Amino acid sequence: MSSRLLDLLFSFSPGESELSLAELSRKTGLPHPTARRLVLELTKTGALEMRPDGRFGIGVRLWQLGTLAPLTESLRTMAQPFIEDLYTALHQHVQLAILDGEEAVIIERLSAPRALGLVSQVGGRLPLHCSGVGKALLSHAGPELTGRILAGELRRYTPRTVTDPEMLRRELAECRRTGSALVRGELTTGADSIATRIMDGEGRVVASLSVVVRSGSVQPQAVLASVITSGLGLSRRLGWRPGVKVRDG
Repeated sequence: MSSRLLDLLFSFSPGESELSLAELSRKTGLPHPTARRLVLELTKTGALEMRPDGRFGIGVRLWQLGTLAPLTESLRTMAQPFIEDLYTALHQHVQLAILDGEEAVIIERLSAPRALGLVSQVGGRLPLHCSGVGKALLSHAGPELTGRILAGELRRYTPRTVTDPEMLRRELAECRRTGSALVRGELTTGADSIATRIMDGEGRVVASLSVVVRSGSVQPQAVLASVITSGLGLSRRLGWRPGVKVRDG
């Protein structure tokens, strides 16, 4: 059993990061019913994730396990210079997040001692509809997850939280167009977030990077260029190049 599970996991590669059930069955030589049962088992545990189009990819839990390998250059490691540069230049909260289910998970953060207090720390979860990193991720998450979030309860955290589905849909479209998100006091009163997307070599948005500032302390538009530049630099480290189309889902 364990060898067959590993065969399925090792079927994925940098050039084939998403595979259908039929492709996994063909690559491993497993009968289709057996491959289906094992893939569903791996998906249930979080080792694999099902994409909106029904294909499968490596899940967040398996990625988290991979970051423990001493020879693996994780996303956090690759992002560190960019996070440190933003922190040095701005002396504000700088954070990196990934999508996990219907929330954003913070996997790295640098914070200035006197920066404003935030609702979550490293390992914490943020809502997708009203956080900067969340909106950057949700805007590229694909129609299935976006539709589910918009059809569900959009919790109001502050008087400025956008809870109108159509207004949020328009904001997400703008995020897709610009590759960035600007959130003003929607999750925490007095906190503005400037976020951008992080792409891999296939153009898939795999993370988001943000700077969180005290409202009124700086002009968000003045910070935006630095955040986007850092996001593009990190995306290049992950294999993305100009001309690679940004994918959703």
